[in-house]
Amino acid sequence: MNPLNTLSNSQRPSKIVCVGRNYAEHARELGNEVPETPVLFLKPPSSVTGLEQGITWNKELGECHFECELSIRIGQPLKNATIEQAQAAIAGVTLGLDLTLRDLQNQLKTKGQPWERAKAFDGACVLGQWLAPDMLCDLGKTTFELSVNDEVRQQGNTADMLFGVVDLLVDISQVFTLETGDVVMTGTPAGVAALTSGDQLKMTLHTVLGGVTWQTFVA
Repeated sequence: MNPLNTLSNSQRPSKIVCVGRNYAEHARELGNEVPETPVLFLKPPSSVTGLEQGITWNKELGECHFECELSIRIGQPLKNATIEQAQAAIAGVTLGLDLTLRDLQNQLKTKGQPWERAKAFDGACVLGQWLAPDMLCDLGKTTFELSVNDEVRQQGNTADMLFGVVDLLVDISQVFTLETGDVVMTGTPAGVAALTSGDQLKMTLHTVLGGVTWQTFVA
């Protein structure tokens, strides 16, 4: 049950695959339809940043929202994977922040344009340290939460996902190959909101050894 090391620059993923609207209540809070198939989008390796660096964004582009998500590290290539292959490929688990420039995203959605300008900017993917997958009692019933300035803002349970973790990996692998070291961010529960300067964020993942926490801040 030893934690895995954090990703070094040489270990950066080839891509971060994000799943949108995977919690029905989150889809509804933003006025979106609940999807019938997984909504996928990508973040580039340059979007990954460490907890200690803090959260920054171009304030001229409007509000930046936090979205806390269970994140999976891929340990072996997956292409057209079976359930068994997808399960075996999970090499690490952690919590991450899928940061979103919400004003910009809404503008892009109105124009029918892709979300990358709002989702893939430098620093838009904040990841905690990786833990071995056996730190979780049950991947299908894992709980986590995000606190901002010591106030719980998001609470998630993977049992509430529209598409479970392993099913997501199978589905994604039918579209494109997941390479070793790639990251899959599995969606965020309800409660997202705007960040402000000086905010202190704490992510907590409930494991077999109790709550494991990661902290970061708005620079």
